[in-house]
Amino acid sequence: MVQTMNQTVFRGPQFRVLTDSQIERIYGAAIDVLETVGAQFHHEEALDLFRHKSDAVVDSDNVVRVPASLVERALRSQPRTITLQGRSGKHLLRMIPDEVAFGTGSDLPFFIDRTTGDRRRTVRRDVCDAGKIVDYLPEYEFFMSHGIVTDAPNPQTYDRHQYLAMLETCTKPMVLTSVDGEGLNDLWRMACLLCGGPDNFRMRPQFVAYIEPISPLNNDRTAVEKLLLAAEKGIPAMYTPCPSCGATAPASLAGMLVQSLAETLMAVALCYLKQPGTPLIMGGVTTVMDMQTTTYSYGAPELSLASAANTDISKWLGLRMFSTGGCTDAKCLDEQCAAEQMTNLLYAHLSGANLVHDVGYIGSGTIASLDSLVLNNEMIGMVRKFCAGINTDDDHLALDVIDEAGPGGEFLTHDHTFRHWKEWFLPRLQDRSDWDTWTADGSRTIVDRTREETDRILAEHEPEPIDPAIYSRLRKIVKEADQRHS
Repeated sequence: MVQTMNQTVFRGPQFRVLTDSQIERIYGAAIDVLETVGAQFHHEEALDLFRHKSDAVVDSDNVVRVPASLVERALRSQPRTITLQGRSGKHLLRMIPDEVAFGTGSDLPFFIDRTTGDRRRTVRRDVCDAGKIVDYLPEYEFFMSHGIVTDAPNPQTYDRHQYLAMLETCTKPMVLTSVDGEGLNDLWRMACLLCGGPDNFRMRPQFVAYIEPISPLNNDRTAVEKLLLAAEKGIPAMYTPCPSCGATAPASLAGMLVQSLAETLMAVALCYLKQPGTPLIMGGVTTVMDMQTTTYSYGAPELSLASAANTDISKWLGLRMFSTGGCTDAKCLDEQCAAEQMTNLLYAHLSGANLVHDVGYIGSGTIASLDSLVLNNEMIGMVRKFCAGINTDDDHLALDVIDEAGPGGEFLTHDHTFRHWKEWFLPRLQDRSDWDTWTADGSRTIVDRTREETDRILAEHEPEPIDPAIYSRLRKIVKEADQRHS
């Protein structure tokens, strides 16, 4: 075969929402917002950093306006690669452009009880079960709690109990929520015990801190406290606005993108003033408020469109992206659930976002379901197979195989078939049998098979245990937090 020089090979389907010129317009508009409207801060250290370490303007009502020059210096300081490590050291997650990782979301208040099928409050045991599912299933690379530990002794210390529950059952990198700066510091201390100290954590962080400002353009004291601590300790931070079109952001998607980008860039500037090079990840949940139900919609096509657009912007800026997928407004595993979750999984992967979270969410981001996690694992596998594209090297073009079989030949017994059929997507939950086989097997639906698989994982999977001496020290940090807030 003739040698091909300088051939361009696409590793998978290409997908963009915004052109470079559109991104430049959105970025320029966000800079206009920062220079003329600004954002309000409710934290004295942040205000002092803007006053004394930059040429920002701080108004009497604590509204900060920053120039483009500060934003662009801050962007140039951002690391191009962020690497996370699980507690056992076996799971690495590298955030580089177009490398996509999937994980759960956090802090859902309600849970689908697997015995009764009813919705109830989420408790510690549910977080442990979710951790076990994520630890076992191969398509998940990171873990957020999926539920909130509502049975913690004190709401002010739930985050420490929640992290400990996550660590007990999952060895993969994590994204954590925290009550406040004190809580985040305790979580960092716990992670340092696991990785061997602050220096090791800075080199290979075990978690990302999830932090939310308040849209529009409002940075509350607790959020800024956590952001500044993350900068000090070298904790990668997601400062993720969650604006809602028509409610806390303009009703146009472009307007929402401008506002959320301005909110993100303000955080980039603050981190730069506190500690240049602090890894900050942009993104979040950008969607619409359904005007008929006032629901913050997790199944709307606008969520996927806005998330993909934000991913385009993140690549243009050189930032990493925290996106959304595998979530739905449906209240159970039904046709709406499958349609919405599969759609936003596919678009999230095609966009090339780095961390795709909220996988398994049902009920518009309020209800946790273990069965949904298991079903999404199968759908992620399908998405990844599609997004892998088609290999056109000599072996895959198979000219010699076609020549050998010839007209009227067969390929079933050929060695080439034996080598390559295992590259295909192989379902575990979907049924591809004929009618008679399916009925003989009890006419089970995919929901039936998903529930059986969830039961099996919970019964059989045993996550790698934590060293007892380290576990005792982890529990001590949690206990001390409870005593401080008793």
